[in-house]
Amino acid sequence: MRTLLYRLLAAGAVLLALGATAAQAQNYDPNAVINMATNADPTFNPWYPGVGIESDLINSVIFEGLTRWDGNALPSPALATKWSVSPDGLTWTFDLRPNVKWQDGKPFTADDVAYTFNDIVLNNKLGANLANIYTPVDHVEVVNPLEVKFILKSPFSSLPSYLAYYEGILPKHIFQGVANPFKLPSFNKAHPIGTGPFMVQSYVSGAYVRLVRNPDYWGGTPKLAGMVFKIVPEPDAQVAQVLSGGLDLIRVDNPALLSRLQNAPGLSLDQQSENVYFFVILHQTDPRFQDVRVRQALLYAIDRNAIIKSVLKGYGEVATGPIAPVQKAYYDPTVKQYPYDPAEAKKLLAEAGWTPGPDGTLQKDGKPFEITIDEGQFGQLVPIALLVQQYWQDIGVKVKMNIMDWNSYLTKTYVKRDYQATVCWWRTPTTPDVSPYYLSSAAASGNNWPGYKDPHLDQLLETELAATSQEAKVAATKAVEQYVAQQLPYLYLYYPKTVVVRKSNLKGLLAINLPAAFQHTVDWYVSK
Repeated sequence: MRTLLYRLLAAGAVLLALGATAAQAQNYDPNAVINMATNADPTFNPWYPGVGIESDLINSVIFEGLTRWDGNALPSPALATKWSVSPDGLTWTFDLRPNVKWQDGKPFTADDVAYTFNDIVLNNKLGANLANIYTPVDHVEVVNPLEVKFILKSPFSSLPSYLAYYEGILPKHIFQGVANPFKLPSFNKAHPIGTGPFMVQSYVSGAYVRLVRNPDYWGGTPKLAGMVFKIVPEPDAQVAQVLSGGLDLIRVDNPALLSRLQNAPGLSLDQQSENVYFFVILHQTDPRFQDVRVRQALLYAIDRNAIIKSVLKGYGEVATGPIAPVQKAYYDPTVKQYPYDPAEAKKLLAEAGWTPGPDGTLQKDGKPFEITIDEGQFGQLVPIALLVQQYWQDIGVKVKMNIMDWNSYLTKTYVKRDYQATVCWWRTPTTPDVSPYYLSSAAASGNNWPGYKDPHLDQLLETELAATSQEAKVAATKAVEQYVAQQLPYLYLYYPKTVVVRKSNLKGLLAINLPAAFQHTVDWYVSK
């Protein structure tokens, strides 16, 4: 998911090696339209409840945030030109870019920023996507048409980083008189209005989204004439289309598919490391999973190295928590480890009262240990879930699989929180702040997907949020890592390595990852 995507190379890289010098960029095709893929029908609204990977990249070229990522994965100016924080850390001031127009010609102002946050993000009745990230924000105050203040209830040191994370500003004038902005299909499912370099020309459900350049874009005229996102759910089909010329750019999360692409003429493969981790979620409203011994046992029972070898073909490493190794300053490899150990798993389960019944199935108080894994059809999620099923059955847990299409999966497991267990992932900004995914306050409808509530973890997260020095932030982050490795709010599986496959003549992309690159599509071009 990004949440639902979501993915960070070495600091200092600004343009891909394939990127152009200014002189080279002059030799491009101004009529070029590139074809990409998305896995399901998108929703044109970054705050729509449950919106995820099917929509994120598309939305990022239509809607812009106050900040965006640069080549070092740091927040840089977008709709805001600069920002500052008060000495007490409770007021952030953003100066807005002048002369920006919405794609319908109306002027962009501070009122749009205030509307987006005060009326949508901070409106608890709406349940906006990722709204829980902004729990520390009390309100947004308009100072003048080109200046806003974020007034906080508690320190939020990572605010500029999260504002770069698919947090597009919406046009107030479009939604005036609309009680619920998520019930306006003419915008969310047909004709969105943003400030980005590309705008929707047409959309056919189940087929494609066609974007054309925004001639009034504040950052200059895009070099591409347009983009087409084809709705292609299956990774195999995406690979086939890039080989046949039907797609110009895809992200390959399944390394098993790379052998078909590595020597294909006219294609370039760029390996990327990102702030991503895959996990198993156990719903914490289920009393069985509230016992930490059960969570630890179920992780001991999974051979994660075998998953990396068989499913990822080696393109990954065992995960230890929410901070990926790409965040070198914060990543702590000394946390508690869970090597594959079925005997230890059975021992912990026995301590928790689960013992084998007559047929070998674990039981407690006369009830068998049965788990249903709900899984969405995307990438390697299903084969990984099937392996988890086998590993758990090997220690005496009965496991049923419920496989469904991606949108149905998101609605059931993420929006409605109707599941017992599932395999998924988070892709997060390169900030050590993981509070939106772990705070107790985010358990009901936010990104605390397992629904894990722990006052001590809340305190640790709040300490990190308030840290002002680098030394204090590192210490606070490592305290979080040590604690979650013990308690396992998520069962951490692996950190993947992804590969971006593109036509060799598609140039100008940022070298960091696709989410960052898509925030700079004004610079993409197809060389002649």
